[in-house]
Amino acid sequence: MSHTPVDPVALTADLVRCNSVTPREGGALVLLEKLLSDAGFDCTRVDRGGIANLYARWGTRGNGKAFGFNGHTDVVPVGDEAAWTFPPFGAVIDGDWLYGRGATDMKSGVAAFAAAAVDFVRDTPPDGAVILAITGDEEGESTDGTIALLDWMAEAGERMDACIVGEPTCPERMGDMMKIGRRGALTAFFEVIGKQGHSAYPHKALNPMPAVTLLGHRLATHTLDQGTDHFDPSTLAITTIDTGNPANNVIPARTKMTVNLRFNDLHSGDSLTEWLRAEADKVASETGTLIEMSSKLSGESFLTPPGDLSALVAKAVTAETGLTPEMSTTGGTSDARFVKNHCPVVEFGLVGHRMHEVDERVRVSDIHALKAVYARVLNDYFA
Repeated sequence: MSHTPVDPVALTADLVRCNSVTPREGGALVLLEKLLSDAGFDCTRVDRGGIANLYARWGTRGNGKAFGFNGHTDVVPVGDEAAWTFPPFGAVIDGDWLYGRGATDMKSGVAAFAAAAVDFVRDTPPDGAVILAITGDEEGESTDGTIALLDWMAEAGERMDACIVGEPTCPERMGDMMKIGRRGALTAFFEVIGKQGHSAYPHKALNPMPAVTLLGHRLATHTLDQGTDHFDPSTLAITTIDTGNPANNVIPARTKMTVNLRFNDLHSGDSLTEWLRAEADKVASETGTLIEMSSKLSGESFLTPPGDLSALVAKAVTAETGLTPEMSTTGGTSDARFVKNHCPVVEFGLVGHRMHEVDERVRVSDIHALKAVYARVLNDYFA
């Protein structure tokens, strides 16, 4: 029995019309649940901590192979709405462009896989399971999104043998890049404590400013590594120094500095935290200040070594776009950092240079191409 194919562009537009700025669900997961349930998927809402998440499985649990997709329907705020050419939740199509917040990141990716999955299970039911794990918490704190889905899967005995994360991965042209890993991300917060005093009598005060500049210089000029076979060199950026001193004749007692590190697989969050703490202790000893430090690890670096999964996706990308995707680990973090603890994971999606911008938009033709890539991945995986 033939079925009318699901239009991924229409589905993208429907999702964009849902105002799902983190942590608002906005109707996006309700819409997806209806589509997938009607196609025979067993859907479960896995809400936690005020965050809406959706788990959908077609096929019998534990029977045959299980291929998964992870994505998100939450979006970042629109910014200055008056600066948009079209309403940010209007999903206006102008020529080959579909405009709207989340059009690129990543409602189009979710729509493309959902459309491909529905068509696939209706027309060529596989011996196995097709799974979608969709979160509403990727753009937020990410503590009750994909992590909640994976926690629930472990408790319920659900599994994926392989997974694609649908983040936009292509820098310039549809098909030019896929992600086989990501750098780790660590933020460190320093507070340098001295003694307040009059700027005319600096010998009676202990100025924290020279200490923070010394520490910042040492950290920023330190070469962490030269990179690895699959990763660029690790980086450290000073993102803010805050003193809040309105007086030009007062030496402040305290100042704060924040640094952000993006690191490869030569390091861990623990090893970098130890290094940062040691550098802070050295500067404190040299300057007589007290330096307090805390840190937040957003995710460790990870790599899915080139193998069956990356070859499967690359073959499908080449067949549908004519390009051989570069296997990259560049960019920021994604929820793949959580999925990699469950199963092998790669990322492939649309061109991402318009994401989070005013007038965020995606090519309509690229959405169709992405659905075709995902459909070929599913067919080849279960062949």
